[in-house]
Amino acid sequence: QVLLEESGGGMAQAGGSLRLACQASGRAFSNLRMGWFRQAPGQEREFVAEAYFSGFIEYKESLKGRFTVTRDNTKSTVWLQMDNLKPEDTAVYYCAARPTGFGAAWEFWGQGTQVTVYP
Repeated sequence: QVLLEESGGGMAQAGGSLRLACQASGRAFSNLRMGWFRQAPGQEREFVAEAYFSGFIEYKESLKGRFTVTRDNTKSTVWLQMDNLKPEDTAVYYCAARPTGFGAAWEFWGQGTQVTVYP
């Protein structure tokens, strides 16, 4: 079992920044690929980014340049830095983890943290 503890989030004005953190425990961090997802009201949950143990980061194309993910394997933590926020970034943001390996499902999820961006 993997426990994901999220922190950060809150409210920001459009153009501002917020940073989310997610710390994992319960399994070797090297065996996990870490992801960020978000779900806006009335919408499906969508992929934001994925961080591999190697440091490679995959982003949702439309968020490149504004969102940055970093991963610290020594701290079993990933961060999501969100800059130049827009009202449409308002959503509940979730940290997720899945085992390494082709086709693995996102098995573990954080509790979610609310991000609200106002004009």
